[in-house]
Amino acid sequence: MLLIDTFGPIKVHLDGEELALPASRKTRALLGYLALTGTPQRRDRLCELFWEIPDDPRAALRWSLSKLRPAVNAGEKMRLTSDRERIELDPALVRVDFHQVRQCANGNEAHVSELERNWERANHLLLEDCELPNQPDYTAWLAQQRDEATRFRVRMARRLATFPKLEPEESERWAERWLMDAPFDALAAQYAVASRRWMGREKEALARIEELEQDYRAAGLQPPDWSTDPVPPRTPAPQPGIRAPAPAPTMAPANAATPRQAVRFVQASDATTLAWAAVGTPDKPPLVKAANWLSHLELDWEAPIWSPLFRELARSYHFIRYDERGCGLSDWDVPEISFDTFVSDLELVVDAAGLERFPLLGISQGAAVSIEYAARHPDRVSKLILFGGYTAGWRHTATPEEAKEREAVMVLTETGWGRANNPSYRHFFSQTFMPDATPEELAWFDEFQRHTASSENAVRFLEAFATLDVRDRLAKVQCPTLVIHCRGDQRIPMASGRAIAAQIPNAEFVGLESNNHLLLGREPASARFVDAVRRFLAD
Repeated sequence: MLLIDTFGPIKVHLDGEELALPASRKTRALLGYLALTGTPQRRDRLCELFWEIPDDPRAALRWSLSKLRPAVNAGEKMRLTSDRERIELDPALVRVDFHQVRQCANGNEAHVSELERNWERANHLLLEDCELPNQPDYTAWLAQQRDEATRFRVRMARRLATFPKLEPEESERWAERWLMDAPFDALAAQYAVASRRWMGREKEALARIEELEQDYRAAGLQPPDWSTDPVPPRTPAPQPGIRAPAPAPTMAPANAATPRQAVRFVQASDATTLAWAAVGTPDKPPLVKAANWLSHLELDWEAPIWSPLFRELARSYHFIRYDERGCGLSDWDVPEISFDTFVSDLELVVDAAGLERFPLLGISQGAAVSIEYAARHPDRVSKLILFGGYTAGWRHTATPEEAKEREAVMVLTETGWGRANNPSYRHFFSQTFMPDATPEELAWFDEFQRHTASSENAVRFLEAFATLDVRDRLAKVQCPTLVIHCRGDQRIPMASGRAIAAQIPNAEFVGLESNNHLLLGREPASARFVDAVRRFLAD
């Protein structure tokens, strides 16, 4: 087994011996990219990522591969394989530390020593010697991977800080490391203070409270409640992520087997690469979810917010979803983000998945995309499910005062979206989506937003949503349709859902008792949502 270390300078080991890598930074970056992606990569995509067009990218790629093969294929094993179209590191013959850290961070069975070891491993800059400032697409990808490595550290430090059998001194140490990567995670701050109190160091606890409150005030955020400990000492502590109340009876138990997710990629006609995922076995009936913004296939699947809902759907269906162009695992540097591309990308993904006829789920602005697709392709959509949807953006419906306010939000998004050290704008955004979320859930969602898209793309998305209009397409939907809307939705009022149901022939309407636009996996409305979908698809 060839071992590839990607934290710190990239290194390759075989049988305990470090193998020499080429001096070329670009060649080492290519190895790092192949190692982290772990999937076959198209030659033309690699050429775009690593070489300038005026050069001869294909020749440069061949040269880099020739320099990598002596090390990667050491011991007469063909680990670096290629054909005329694709290049791949054989995952059966290569072990990458990044993937091991991810498995440890995302799993629930790791021992304390394993968590500590993997946190230390991840506490180095990912692909330290593989930066390519003149290659913007690669640089954006590398930034995403480094952000993900930070999330790995947060998850592992959280588990260690909250481990019930850990000594208070260790809990304090890991809470501080947790805060280092998630400075406004309220639970981390509470553990940092509580662990000092458990050791009788009240003076130090008060001093730490003062420091943390200064940080929160500077960020325009409300400090956590220091009056009670997050958990009493020496009692079972929260597991990684945000622990939620037990799901409603119709949801799977917490220890249910996790369906396997397979992420794949497909390329649009404008060379935009889209990431899509299939969960559950193909022998199950299909269910396609149209993309909606604020998605990331990997982070969604591990989210403390809506992943329980996704996993529940995957128990019954071959569940297919994808990241929109410009966000998540799909390409961020794209020539166009528009309603037309949203629809054409959905067309591309269902074709890549080999689906002829299928039920389609549209959430938020994904509802409009689903309506348009169903109107264009009545022979392919068997049933349509719309949740929290609307049919026309604010540029078609807003009053002058509302339009002025919306324009201000666009400006704030452009200037405040990506600031890691000041999430106050994203926090405002989060609360409009999930007003009933806990402070911990909001803190997670604040960070999640920053990792789904750049500030520039966030504005492009908002503009595309503002101009969409499918009002004249509702009457053209021919398939059975279920419209679901939360009665207290503060972002898209329930009147929008009622109007959709009234204008699609014979559509059924279900109201949910929730104030959230995006359902929290722990709330009873999520279980009722899944029940309604199952009943509708089974009829």
